[in-house]
Amino acid sequence: MEKLASSYLKYKICVSGAADTECCTPDALEKAKEVGKEIVRQNGALITGATTGIPYWAAIGAKEEGGISIGFSPAASEEAHIKTYHLPADYFDIIVYTGFEYAGRNLLLTRASDAVIIICGRMGTLNEFTIAFEDQKPIGILTETGGMSDFIDDIVQRAKRGPGKIVYDSDPKTLIEKVLELVEKEKIIKIKKKPKIEKIKE
Repeated sequence: MEKLASSYLKYKICVSGAADTECCTPDALEKAKEVGKEIVRQNGALITGATTGIPYWAAIGAKEEGGISIGFSPAASEEAHIKTYHLPADYFDIIVYTGFEYAGRNLLLTRASDAVIIICGRMGTLNEFTIAFEDQKPIGILTETGGMSDFIDDIVQRAKRGPGKIVYDSDPKTLIEKVLELVEKEKIIKIKKKPKIEKIKE
């Protein structure tokens, strides 16, 4: 029974990034979408802050790939999520209404995840990064996307708190692979990876 139950488990991967993408590179949204798809391809469920911009595009990618998308909202209700915070409600299987505004939401969001992926980002993304760093979570930085992701390496070096469990890459597929290697080292219950399907050459 335990073997059967564990076969349903998925990696819980948080994507953190800028809701307002003016600071991001022109291709950052497409890269976020590809990250969402890649998380699903590698047997993960996507977790985001249920917001616009980078997290939203990651959710689009996850759903286009047929995966699971879970959002943690700063709002206390669906009505507040839409009318007060002006956040999207599509491309999510589940939205958890935390009622803890952005700072409290960020803590729950990162703690609920096995790992955190940083794409572009502003101050809120930096907050989620520092929470994940303090909690010793595996963190993946999608480089060459602008915003805070361009400065994370420098911030970590200047902080003099050690390198953390951080991997860097500009390719979404490679980055997710690197992050999952870190996650697997700490998993008590091992998660089955999806078998690779080889394309038939015509």
